[in-house]
Amino acid sequence: MSSPSSIRTLNHLKARGKAIGVCRPLSNSIIGYFTSKLSRFKVQLRTFTKGPTILSQEASKMVHKPANYDRWPKESLVKRVMELEEELKRRGQAPESQRQERALAAAVTSIEADLKAAEKKKKKAAKFDPGKYSTRLIALKFAYLGKNYNGFEYQSSAKMPSIEEELWKALVKSCLIFPERPDEVDFGPWEYSKCGRTDRGVSAFGQVIGIRVRSNKPLPKEEVEQTGGNGGDDVVMAEAAQQQAEAEGEKAAATDVDHKKPEWDPIADEIPYCRVLNRLLPPDIRVMAWAPVLPPDFSARFSCRERQYRYFFTQPAFAPMPSSLEQPLASSGQKSGGKQGWLDIDKMREAAKMFEGVHDFRNFCKIDPGKQITNFSRRIFESDIVEVKDVESDLPYLGLPEFQPPAGSDGSHPKVYYFHVRGSAFLWHQIRHMVAVLFLVGQGLEPPSIVQQLLDVEKNPRKPNYVMADEVPLVLWDCIFPKLSDEEANAVVPGSSGDGKDSHDPEAEGDVEMVDSIDWVWMGEDDPMSLYGAQGLVTELWGTWRERKMDEILANRLLNFVATKPDIERKLIKGASSAPPKGIKKVYEGGNKAQFRGSYTPLFKRQLLASAKEVNDKYAQGFGFKDAEEMTKTKNWRSAIREQKDKNKKGGRSKVGGAETPAEESSS
Repeated sequence: MSSPSSIRTLNHLKARGKAIGVCRPLSNSIIGYFTSKLSRFKVQLRTFTKGPTILSQEASKMVHKPANYDRWPKESLVKRVMELEEELKRRGQAPESQRQERALAAAVTSIEADLKAAEKKKKKAAKFDPGKYSTRLIALKFAYLGKNYNGFEYQSSAKMPSIEEELWKALVKSCLIFPERPDEVDFGPWEYSKCGRTDRGVSAFGQVIGIRVRSNKPLPKEEVEQTGGNGGDDVVMAEAAQQQAEAEGEKAAATDVDHKKPEWDPIADEIPYCRVLNRLLPPDIRVMAWAPVLPPDFSARFSCRERQYRYFFTQPAFAPMPSSLEQPLASSGQKSGGKQGWLDIDKMREAAKMFEGVHDFRNFCKIDPGKQITNFSRRIFESDIVEVKDVESDLPYLGLPEFQPPAGSDGSHPKVYYFHVRGSAFLWHQIRHMVAVLFLVGQGLEPPSIVQQLLDVEKNPRKPNYVMADEVPLVLWDCIFPKLSDEEANAVVPGSSGDGKDSHDPEAEGDVEMVDSIDWVWMGEDDPMSLYGAQGLVTELWGTWRERKMDEILANRLLNFVATKPDIERKLIKGASSAPPKGIKKVYEGGNKAQFRGSYTPLFKRQLLASAKEVNDKYAQGFGFKDAEEMTKTKNWRSAIREQKDKNKKGGRSKVGGAETPAEESSS
């Protein structure tokens, strides 16, 4: 539909000449008018097809910069595709028979719409001027339920959103940060640091980031510059003006002492960061506290000296069978007095205690050759199995004798436990590997001493091929930032990674009972209604909890109903199997159900994976180096690898190290 202005333009043309579509030429003035209009339209169209126009901080200047779509979140890319589809639809909507008659009107309408949109965008961008605000470096402590996210770190190729992506969108929308390209996730300019990089599905209740954000603190008043460029008269006038200002200031101070402006309060007068972000974040990501004062050279990654994780599981771990249908559980070379589904908590605790201290955990992690880690030693302050006392969700049928283990079990079931571990730093997937071995011990499939055997890397340098535990029950519970001396703050581990800055020295003697030195401002300490008000943190989390609690209650009642209603002694089908097939066992690996396996193969009778050195060497050889040692000695080897990968994508060959390597042989 044409706009009123375009209709007026067409009427103007009809009044001065023949109707639109007739071949008689128009006057020179009309042709010139629309030529200039169409030229402006082409500029707008060219800008539209290349990408969005990025507005500089000065609203009057529009600078076009090509967009880096590789760093756009999925939501922004979808929006951009829809815009382009609408534009294509708008251009090609008119039938061929009508295009000649409506071409001029469509051009005028498009010009007007594009110019108005650009003007509107320009005015909108001009409303916020970053130069008028101060900034400050703060830390944020927040929690998230990770089941619906592709981990903490942003990845442009991921199908699911990440926690960092959601944080970025909330920070940009609230103007706490003001990037030049809002649709591209790039925390680089904001002194950003993160404590833990949780994987897909993993949750966190004490994640910490450091970031520089907008502040309400007034900018310091600019001092009046006095110059003598125009001779002594300027100096005299400046001195006179200064004396007059001082006199007026003294007078004002004498008469308006009671009306003095109060000093800026760094908490009461500051932006309520937690509340602002929580209004914009999804309900399963909540900012709980912020820190206004941080130690010098604070880094959420390197200043953290203790990370606490908890891995939750139930007892029994999976649905047990009635005794009448169950065969005895066979373990590696010995019979177990346990019952399938029930874990031996005491043996798990005995095995967990063996993790404490400084050990080489290369057999309890997944090796990432891209980091070229050579030091797998980590210090574990505490490792234990703990019962959660305040969780009640009983299944009464588990109290019946036929579902109980031979030694019986105290109290109602199921119970909830967690593997509690505190350490200085952790390797990739380390905790999920530790938990997987503990589950094998708890089921009687491996003895507790298996932990010591796997930690003895001199005797066992290769990891047996075993499945790590499920990711969803794992929680980054807390991150501790103790008060450090200058020597402690600068201590790093040479060889822990390519840059030597992954953790502090695990061999160093230190306090295993660390206390967080950061003075966090928790929600509710500034204003209690931020906890219990209409949009308070507790109020919102109650809704999240209750939604899931109702799911749990209904599933609980359904499971108990199905388990107790049938009478399995009736055996209405003659000859029906009264026991599972021989040689088939249930093995719990940390998911929601047990996995059916054949006869269990002990860990050290399984296939052994490549050693850490072999993995690192193979990675280096894939890029033309002799081995990992030669690659890591190369200056800026990571940059060389990135350049090689870029060339491989284009199908080229490149000599990065000592040999030429084709694209198809690259290893990443």
